[in-house]
Amino acid sequence: MKVRAAVFASGGGSNFQALLDHQEAEGAWEIVLLVSNRESAGALGRARAVGMTTEVVKTDGRVAADVARDTLSILAKYSVDLILLAGYLRLVPEAVVARYPQRILNIHPALLPAFGGAGMYGMNVHRAVIDSGKLESGATVHFVDEEYDRGSILAQQRVPVNLGDTPEELARRVLEVEHRLYSEAVDHLCKAILAERKPTLMTLPQEKR
Repeated sequence: MKVRAAVFASGGGSNFQALLDHQEAEGAWEIVLLVSNRESAGALGRARAVGMTTEVVKTDGRVAADVARDTLSILAKYSVDLILLAGYLRLVPEAVVARYPQRILNIHPALLPAFGGAGMYGMNVHRAVIDSGKLESGATVHFVDEEYDRGSILAQQRVPVNLGDTPEELARRVLEVEHRLYSEAVDHLCKAILAERKPTLMTLPQEKR
């Protein structure tokens, strides 16, 4: 028995690719679907290249209730147990969150609760960290609720901010951590789901400078 996961992505899909590369034939989970809100998303191409099913649920100009209806219909069609956000740049509708309590994960490129919320994604986050003068950043895997980046934290790993770092340099090092951390967190959660127990908080050592 495996946990059936759907990945939601809006962009190029590097975190989706890392999850795809990490999943194991004998592991606790498998990705069965890639969902995007953008027909031009690079993640769709990555999924189609390996023969994975893809769906597009457009969000621009649509009310949340309609997006939720279409999303839930697709998730039910493919018997999805777990949703993994990987660069998905839209707020998940409340009806979807309610249908999948503690079964939606997101990866964020900072140490939440700092540097989270609306507009805090991609390079915006790394610029804000450097401008703040903080000596460390990192990556956070958290459960998704009705607000951006406010759900309970499942895993974090710290990344030092080096003297003279540019946002691009910091982003590159944080992304390397994201790719490992997200996969390990999904392993951790899915093993707990199959064992019917609550997952514990994962703690990992700080990355070296």
